[in-house]
Amino acid sequence: MIQVKNYVQGQWVAGEGVETNLYNAINGDIIGNTSSAGLDYEGILAYGRKNGGEKLRKMTFQERGRMLKALALHLMEKKESYYQLSALTGATRVDSWIDIEGGIGNLFANASLRRQFPDLPYYVDGTAAPLSKNGTFIGHHIMVPKQGVAIHINAFNFPIWGMLEKIAVNLMAGVPAIVKPSEYTCFLTEKMVKDIVDSKILPEGSLQLVCGLGRGILDHVDMEDTVTFTGSAHTGKLLKALPQIADRSVSFNLEADSLNATILGKYATPGTEEFDLFIKETAKEITIKAGQKCTAVRRIFVPENLIEDVQKALSARLASTKIGDPAMEGVRMGALASRMQVDRVRESVNRLSQSQQIVYGDVDRVEITGGDSEKGAFFSPILFLNNDPFNKTDVHDIEAFGPVSTLMPYKEIDDAIQLARLGKGSLVSSIVTPNDKEAMEYVVGAASMHGRILVLNKDCAKESTGHGSPMPLLTHGGPGRAGGGEEMGGKRGVLHYMQRTAIQGHPTTITQITQQFQVGAKGNLSPVHPFKKHFEELNVGDQLITESRLITPEDIDQFAALSGDNFYAHKRETNFEGTMFEQQVAHGYLIMSISAGLFVDSYEINPVLLNYGIDELRFTKPVYAGANIHIRFTCKEKMDTDVTVKEDDPRTKIQRGIVKWLVEMLDDTDEPLVGIATILTMVRKLDQN
Repeated sequence: MIQVKNYVQGQWVAGEGVETNLYNAINGDIIGNTSSAGLDYEGILAYGRKNGGEKLRKMTFQERGRMLKALALHLMEKKESYYQLSALTGATRVDSWIDIEGGIGNLFANASLRRQFPDLPYYVDGTAAPLSKNGTFIGHHIMVPKQGVAIHINAFNFPIWGMLEKIAVNLMAGVPAIVKPSEYTCFLTEKMVKDIVDSKILPEGSLQLVCGLGRGILDHVDMEDTVTFTGSAHTGKLLKALPQIADRSVSFNLEADSLNATILGKYATPGTEEFDLFIKETAKEITIKAGQKCTAVRRIFVPENLIEDVQKALSARLASTKIGDPAMEGVRMGALASRMQVDRVRESVNRLSQSQQIVYGDVDRVEITGGDSEKGAFFSPILFLNNDPFNKTDVHDIEAFGPVSTLMPYKEIDDAIQLARLGKGSLVSSIVTPNDKEAMEYVVGAASMHGRILVLNKDCAKESTGHGSPMPLLTHGGPGRAGGGEEMGGKRGVLHYMQRTAIQGHPTTITQITQQFQVGAKGNLSPVHPFKKHFEELNVGDQLITESRLITPEDIDQFAALSGDNFYAHKRETNFEGTMFEQQVAHGYLIMSISAGLFVDSYEINPVLLNYGIDELRFTKPVYAGANIHIRFTCKEKMDTDVTVKEDDPRTKIQRGIVKWLVEMLDDTDEPLVGIATILTMVRKLDQN
């Protein structure tokens, strides 16, 4: 017997009494209990805001990203211990892989996002907005971490992935978390949190765990807190309507289970690779995690002339799936998470049976290998047939959260679209078709009611992650019944935990705040060429004004000959009447190349290791022969980097940072700007021999 504890205010503590007994889903044996009764939730939230929040907010995005990467590597080393416990939830090895390594993968993915953020504790959003005629007053936006906590209330089906996919995002943003997993599978979450706490990779206070019922956890939320809920739409709506949530404008993200649909396209006929893919993918969605996924397929739409083919193929596939104890050889589908879940699924199946027919499976009997059929939480895959889905509509309202799905016919692709939309908002839909036009028609018609749509065909099947797998760099959530929330989503997900604020002032002031040089700000002119400074010696605003270079007709002719760019405007003999130009015009890339010749200090080896790109290059007016061009060259932004040293690659031993430079190409007229660009360089750090 184990007592699953809570990690709050820096300590592992047991709640008062026993709120919930915990069971082995395979044989029904009791394995422990848990409680969160008596916890000081006001103190827990305050502890997270102060102890965890203050430390995280002082870290830069680069530091937070490296922290997540270190945590992911640490947890991967311990993954086998999680697999052992996961089996008690009824999960097979494949089910557990999705939960465990899928969750850890979220840490890795969010850690990689650091490359899209500045080396600052806050984010600079977008570009400056000019607010005055002469450029002395501009506007910008910054986003700072909210000074609250993220409270994550998670479902029973993914005790690890549910936690990691959420905390990866808020930790990257600089916000601490309080995780409340489902009490029925919290023993697996507790095991991982113990490893996280013991590692000391996260600052103390940045992660707390409540394993019991968590009654009172939302009583003390405040305006800068964020609440996320994953589970039933009914419970989520009740929580979202709590007066303290509404009165204090607390951000509430709801991800609810939904009636997700998959569509077999009319061109995916028997004998095609797409037909076989459809059967394989649909059967997998019914049986993986025993159908206990918020993204699982609940509704299957098939051209009416293919209903019989699909029913036979899908039933045969389900019949070949061995069910039972995941420890037994050949078992491909495990148990539901609890006997209570079995009762709930059976109730939903019985309700659905009133308007449609079971064509595969038995609601009262399932043949298993190993385990206990009486005490364990096993349930047969159930395949329904609904021959009139526009009129027999229970299937669009009732969800059996288990291995249950309904097969339905459609006439034209527009019918499939309308049927999918009857789900009133879904996390995901998929269409399997070899015809891209059919795919486009479905996606455009169904997208407004879905958070994600997978288009599957033979060309992407080998690398596709499948219908049921949300990816950390894409938004996860959906409209309507699915809750209207968003989780993950790459940079977008991180920004969900930050407050966007408009700032206004002189470009020099805004430069100081954003640590990005703004056009019109005062530069720091220095007799030392910026390229002679190491990364640590450079400051945003360090500036060089170059000497001038005369552009001649010969320059233009030679560049045309060298590049092969003989566009008419670059030829002397062109008749320019009726064109946009007055005479032979210099190539934009010639001006950019000449700019490099003016600002690059090329006479000796210097700390600049290489130039690896140009961003935001624009040519603002034509440059004719006879123009004198000079460059205003300014350190625009600095970004620290971490380099993994590889013994067989000496280049990795050079520690460096990334520097962005603003290149303003100017002539000697009253409106001098002829071009503007940002170049990116790698610059060596000082700690080199």
